Amino acid sequence: MQWSTFTTGFALGAALIVAIGAQNAFVLRQGLRREHVIAIVAFCAIADLVLIAVGVAGLASVLDRTAILVNVLTVGGAVFLCIYGIKAFARAFSPGALVAADVGTRTPLRVVIAQVAGFTFLNPHVYLDTVLLVGSIGSRQPADLRPWFVGGAAMASCVWFSLLGFGARLLRPLFARPLAWRILDVLVGLTMLVLATMLVAEAAGLKK
Repeated sequence: MQWSTFTTGFALGAALIVAIGAQNAFVLRQGLRREHVIAIVAFCAIADLVLIAVGVAGLASVLDRTAILVNVLTVGGAVFLCIYGIKAFARAFSPGALVAADVGTRTPLRVVIAQVAGFTFLNPHVYLDTVLLVGSIGSRQPADLRPWFVGGAAMASCVWFSLLGFGARLLRPLFARPLAWRILDVLVGLTMLVLATMLVAEAAGLKK
């Protein structure tokens, strides 16, 4: 019974996290740069574990009744995505090859952690999916099986971010070309701005 509950949590977590999004795009880019990958993967996995556990513990019902909080997170997330999207377009017009010389221009760890924290906690879908959806389903499990459900969902996040961050190095030869980085940054920029537009539309819908 425990492993069945664990598998349910894992399947649900995987279904929600394996999608193109701001956080995943950022992890992929850092993986390609081989820049603070362990710290980023650990941060994303631990953040999901905390959010899932809090959701299952009961915060899901609180957020479900606090529409204004969801609205604030939506607007804040849209602003953050717009800023990063514009920066991605700026990088696209001044790309550089991914070579050993890049080691000297590594982004400080504190800056990278601040960025991934923004992608994680300023994204309202993180709360809607991880806290509300996963939390509501997990809270329906028998009390003694909830830790197994949380563990399964959190393990899905850990596996996914590990594959994304550490597996990106397999694409490193391709991204030794400046053109590949230009294309990636354009795609990242478009993704961020499209997501920001969707969030603004959602915020407008919530206000009606």
